[in-house]
Amino acid sequence: MDLKKQLQLLNSKTVGAWILQNQRLKKEFVFSDFNAALQFMLKVGKSAESLNHHPEWCNIYNKVAIELTTHSAAAITQLDFDLAHKIEQEFKSAKSK
Repeated sequence: MDLKKQLQLLNSKTVGAWILQNQRLKKEFVFSDFNAALQFMLKVGKSAESLNHHPEWCNIYNKVAIELTTHSAAAITQLDFDLAHKIEQEFKSAKSK
């Protein structure tokens, strides 16, 4: 898998960029308040569960920082990009409300 091409494809459909760092895909999402951030996390959690692939994340008030990697492969895999695309869909949905 060509990580740079996958990253370019992902970022061509986003506001704000995902970055590659330390064998992880990373991005921070900002919301209007804690409740909006929490609702986003709940929706992302359902998407993650459906893929059986779970993010590492941190929430501080209105910000959600997400890191994706496939621990079993010790690398970024297609599964990480699949989840990142789903996360972006949830973010766009949350921002359009």
